[in-house]
Amino acid sequence: MSIGQIPLAQLALIFIPVAIVVVIQWRWSLASRDTLYGLSRMVVQLLAVGYVLVFLFESDSPLLVFGVLFVMITVSSWIALRPLGKSRPGLYWISLISITAGGLPVLILTTQFVIDVEPWYAPRYLIPLAGMIFANAMNAVSIAAERYQAELDNGHHPEEARHIGMQAAMIPLVNSLMAVGLVSLPGMMTGQVLSGVSPLIAARYQILVMCMLFGASGISAACFLHLWMRRPRGSR
Repeated sequence: MSIGQIPLAQLALIFIPVAIVVVIQWRWSLASRDTLYGLSRMVVQLLAVGYVLVFLFESDSPLLVFGVLFVMITVSSWIALRPLGKSRPGLYWISLISITAGGLPVLILTTQFVIDVEPWYAPRYLIPLAGMIFANAMNAVSIAAERYQAELDNGHHPEEARHIGMQAAMIPLVNSLMAVGLVSLPGMMTGQVLSGVSPLIAARYQILVMCMLFGASGISAACFLHLWMRRPRGSR
């Protein structure tokens, strides 16, 4: 049995537990408005990106794919620095270099040598995998940046702050490695199994994804911390 299209009436049922949480937030005077705003954005953005991806998947232009990758990298590099507030502009190029250095080689290795995508710029493969890689690299850089800045503010030596920042960035990555298969079945494996793919084949793809994300995120965080520590102290 394979999973087909979900009718909108049935999809609406999944909002029942969401509504329960929103009501709890409202009754407890929590930020229910933020939740409603986030839910609205989520629905609109996912529906919009669905139409965009249909267009991209049907295109046959490597320049268009490059343009999408460029937007992904530039935007993720800026979002990664959100915890730093006013320091964001001065660190943007470090973030951009780090996410590019950690994510782009891993994307090339994954699509061109492991999966062997044909044609090499096939948007159906390149764009979703790039999104996963750059999003996870962004999160790792964000955690590392916040922790490194906090340790510097607490008077720690830059090398010690770098060590703590890298350790913090790796916690969710290592946790995901430890939990996969025992606590959770990640998105790609679950999606493939639901679509009828053999669990053994799905497991191989999930191993690819886990290593891909771990490598890209770890390299990006390490590059960011190294480059930031190398900056003159007055620039920090």
